[in-house]
Amino acid sequence: MKLNKATSHALRVLVACARSDQDLQKVAELASELGLTQQNTFKMVHLLSRGGFMAGERGRYGGVRLARPADAIKVGDVVRVIELEASESAEGVTLPQSQERLFDAAFEAFLTVLNQTTIADMAEAQKTAKRPARSKKAKPVKPRKTSSGLSRQN
Repeated sequence: MKLNKATSHALRVLVACARSDQDLQKVAELASELGLTQQNTFKMVHLLSRGGFMAGERGRYGGVRLARPADAIKVGDVVRVIELEASESAEGVTLPQSQERLFDAAFEAFLTVLNQTTIADMAEAQKTAKRPARSKKAKPVKPRKTSSGLSRQN
């Protein structure tokens, strides 16, 4: 199943908030960190707030944060909210009722699998993936002789 870009952006915003050490995140900073436009980031924050995943505080020292702990936010629940929002705003093909039930059942099964993972799981996986690999000790470079008989480094 292919998800729309908005769903990907929404998940990335939630994971960034889960990974942050600060309670409040500035939307402009989130946009910069994630390589998104501020307009898209504000849109995602708005949708996530309406879905009950994020909370915001206005003002000079305001920002956004997760509305509940990251381990209480299931990925499938986020996908449901964002994908249904996108499908309501887009015109699509009308399917016969039997096919519509089939696709609805398949979507529910897909969400059931996604709900086995939380935003906290995704944040932790991202942390471990970004850890630098242990570097091997560099071998000393042996000088080599030039045609003049002098040694030089490689």
